[in-house]
Amino acid sequence: MNQVTEFYVASEIALLACAYLLGSVPTGLLLAKAFGVNIRETGSGNIGATNVYRTLGRKVGVITLVGDCLKGLIPVLVAKQLGLADAWIAATGLAAFLGHVYTVFLGFKGGKGVATALGVFLGVSPLAVLLALAVFALVLGKWRYVSLASITAAAAFPPLVLLLERNPLLIAMALVISGLVIFKHKENIRRLRDGTETKFKA
Repeated sequence: MNQVTEFYVASEIALLACAYLLGSVPTGLLLAKAFGVNIRETGSGNIGATNVYRTLGRKVGVITLVGDCLKGLIPVLVAKQLGLADAWIAATGLAAFLGHVYTVFLGFKGGKGVATALGVFLGVSPLAVLLALAVFALVLGKWRYVSLASITAAAAFPPLVLLLERNPLLIAMALVISGLVIFKHKENIRRLRDGTETKFKA
């Protein structure tokens, strides 16, 4: 490996580290703290946009959603702007997502990753995101469960990437991220099964 190659590999690894650290920033926790609320001890205890929305209202919830989404989108766009190979783009998106779900700043206990996954997916396949959002909206509109809508949209995304992108590396990334999103909703799945899940109120 020559010095030029070593430099590029080091830069790519540095980008992965930066993507993970950016993803690790607990947007909802920091915003709630600004209002004197410990979001981890309120509502569901989750640091994501849904719990922030229910606790602090629409405005702060939307800001949390946008912030968490950007944590996934920005690293992917940087990787694409640098002209990196698909493997590094996929790895960068996954690193940002893992940062949110397993944040180093909270003892590797983070959110469920829906908004950050949205940002990552938006960077790699915008059309697939639009279709997945349509699935989300339809499920939410009919059953009023954010968790069910998130799980369904996450499950729909890998097949959409398969149909639209036909890129094995991006499909693999989508499968891992979607699988983790669904896994992180295991308590919601239990409550949905038991009929105790909280419905969304606009």
